[in-house]
Amino acid sequence: MEPVQEVIRDAGLAGEAGPMIGAQAIALGVVLAVAFQRLAEQMIAARNTTMLLEHGWREEGARHYPLIVALHVLWLVACAYAALSLQTIHWWLLIAYGALQIGRLWVILSLGPFWTTRILTHPEAPVLRRGIFGLIRHPNYAIVAIEIALLPLAFGAWEIALAFSAVNGALLYHRIRVEDAALAGRPEVR
Repeated sequence: MEPVQEVIRDAGLAGEAGPMIGAQAIALGVVLAVAFQRLAEQMIAARNTTMLLEHGWREEGARHYPLIVALHVLWLVACAYAALSLQTIHWWLLIAYGALQIGRLWVILSLGPFWTTRILTHPEAPVLRRGIFGLIRHPNYAIVAIEIALLPLAFGAWEIALAFSAVNGALLYHRIRVEDAALAGRPEVR
């Protein structure tokens, strides 16, 4: 055996472990990219929230918001754990996750300066029913629900997908009720 091959074997990089390092690095890179995406979105949402509150909008459902933030942070941590211990990447699920980002961007662009991660309302503001909102009632929630399942499934972590999907479903059930109540009786813009 050549010296280089011995070093590779002794380091645990021979056989099946070799390709795993590449897959783990790719998966962890994806999780980090998602984390940076979420941070950028939070910056946009914070700017929009500040602007709307300064113009007389008010927040509904503020008490459950920290739970949603905690869910997403813990989900990213769990996805990072899955990335470091994965057996294989299911590329078609990862590609589907990437395709969902088009929908996420469509939501943000459809709402423009009114897009935020909080439930903000103003009695004179109409409910938007154009863009993706003309097709799906709560498109961002639908996209996030699919994302929460898809990313861990792409890493073979069905337990993480199931657990976080269940918690997210319970939180969204409450959040959608709060949001629908806040928007009830308002005119729609198509």
